[in-house]
Amino acid sequence: MLGTFALSAGYADQFYSKAMKVRTLIKQDFDQVFEKVDALLTPVATSPAFKIGQNTSDPLTMYRQDVFTAPASLAGVPALSVPVGKSRDGLPIGAQLIGPMLGEGKLLQIAHWIEKSLGN
Repeated sequence: MLGTFALSAGYADQFYSKAMKVRTLIKQDFDQVFEKVDALLTPVATSPAFKIGQNTSDPLTMYRQDVFTAPASLAGVPALSVPVGKSRDGLPIGAQLIGPMLGEGKLLQIAHWIEKSLGN
């Protein structure tokens, strides 16, 4: 619904144009980083996984879980998640690999190495 509001008549310039400028800046930041490294390893979520249905009554907590995956999507660069461990409660913990545009092959190689190294 927020997207519909922001794109309605009179708000396109105010919101959409600014969002596109921010998106360009995010992409430029990623491009600069990938001049120096092959990939980035980041968290997938702000906390270990929680049990199914645990936070459904707290939409803000649910929304916060996506904060680390949004930048790659905004920049249009490939990213994937790999399991890297388990929490004290035995729930999965993931890491996100982010690569440069058209870097999917390298990301898959790194992900394979991580999984093999961790015995996943």
